[in-house]
Parts: sequence; structure tokens; C-alpha cells
Amino acid sequence: MSNPHARRLRQNATDAERRLWFALRDRRLAGYKFRRQHPLPGAVLDIACIAHRLAIEADGGQHEPSADAARTQRIESPGWQLLRFWNNDILSNTEGVILTILAALQVRPRIFR
Repeated sequence: MSNPHARRLRQNATDAERRLWFALRDRRLAGYKFRRQHPLPGAVLDIACIAHRLAIEADGGQHEPSADAARTQRIESPGWQLLRFWNNDILSNTEGVILTILAALQVRPRIFR
């Protein structure tokens, strides 16, 4: 079933989210499968590798540290790992961000097939 909020977020992606998604989609990163705007209870993840429970968030200037801490807790409490990247880092150092994601995936166990 489709989530209307997730669909709206996909349609209004930031430049950083689009660049990151282009690098990760279609199993482009070492065969890992990713989804955009994956809904979880209490959150919609920007990008997720469900099989390894790895969540990736692209953060812009609108983020509030205390709200981010609560969101991180909601995401990580059921066993997900959350990686946060600033939009400007994604745009200016895409390769470094991708290598960080790959390194995180290589040490996370595969949860789902």
C-alpha cells in the first residue's frame, strides 16, 4: 500500500536527496537495494536499505538538534542504524558519502532477504 506522505516527499526531494538517490538506486552500490521515503512508525526515512536496516537521512539547515535526537531514537530503537549527512556534504563530497554508506553496510548483518 502506498503512503501519500512518502509519495509527496519523493516528489519534492531536495537536490541532495536526488543526487544521493541517483547514486544508490537500481542496486548501483555493490548490489545493495535501497528504497526512497520508506515509512516506519513515527518516521519516513529519506533512503533505506531494508535488508540491512540502514537508514540514511539528508539533513538541511532546517534541522533542530533536539528534534533530530528524538527522531534518531525512534528510528534506531527497533534495530535500525541511522546515518545522517548534511546536504552540502552530499552535494560537495558525494563519493565520500557513498563510501561511508558502503562501509556501514559491509559491517551490518543482512536481516531480510
